[in-house]
Amino acid sequence: MKKSFEGSIVAMVTPFQDGKVDEPKIRELVEFHVKNGTDAIVPCGTTGESPTLSHAEHKRVVEVTIEAAAGRIPVVAGTGSNSTAEAIELTQHAKKAGADGVLMVCPYYNKPTQAGLIAHYTAVAAAVDIPIIMYNIPGRTGVNMLTETVAVLAELPSVVGMKEASGSLEQMTEVISLCGDRLTVVSGDDTLTLPLMAVGGKGVISVVANIVPKETAEMTRAALNGDWKRAKELHLRLFPLCKAMFYETNPIPVKTAMQLLGRLNGELRLPLCPMSQANRDKLQKALRAYGLLS
Repeated sequence: MKKSFEGSIVAMVTPFQDGKVDEPKIRELVEFHVKNGTDAIVPCGTTGESPTLSHAEHKRVVEVTIEAAAGRIPVVAGTGSNSTAEAIELTQHAKKAGADGVLMVCPYYNKPTQAGLIAHYTAVAAAVDIPIIMYNIPGRTGVNMLTETVAVLAELPSVVGMKEASGSLEQMTEVISLCGDRLTVVSGDDTLTLPLMAVGGKGVISVVANIVPKETAEMTRAALNGDWKRAKELHLRLFPLCKAMFYETNPIPVKTAMQLLGRLNGELRLPLCPMSQANRDKLQKALRAYGLLS
């Protein structure tokens, strides 16, 4: 089986201070995840607001995360783009910077065909020798990577995993059934982590782990170890909090939650804007119910 990444992998937020990337805060957040048992870190994913980072900022966030991790925890850099040439450039940089792997979203907006998706991932894999986790999220990209396409790409030696956020457990099950040990499938949706693991998934690239890393890691570890009773207890406890992370567009709720918990200033980049007061109140209530706020 190909070496891959499993367990609780955090899709880390990108902290800003007065419009600029806050490097000391990135280091602080990496430390927080190392101490709390997170299995790997993804900088510059959707949760990291990658669409509004300049290329220079994107590369710097990856570098700072790798420096701060210092080999203690794997770093899987987000390097996806709707331009194949740009995805190759970002992936080459991630490898040079010392990333352990890359997370590559399906090209968004230009809506490639399935043949186009195969050509895109094949081109990146040919250009850079680094473990690649593909990322299917039709709600954001406008294109759904079909199971047959996944199976073709799973044959590439460097394609080791699949982050599945289609929302369809049926599709995820088909991928696991068809690809077997050739591909490690992880959830792209915190509410579906345990159901996916029950059919052979190996973990999650998580939003909620930004605020409850220890519990998210414990849940995935319990499932990987076959302790389904404990995994289910944790899943049901985490479930309302997972849902709260999507009261508005990600990462608005998670950054707001981190602000409410005193871990972040909550600064976002336009076009993402502050959370509505009604949803902020609901979020506060969810954090209180979980025991994170008194």
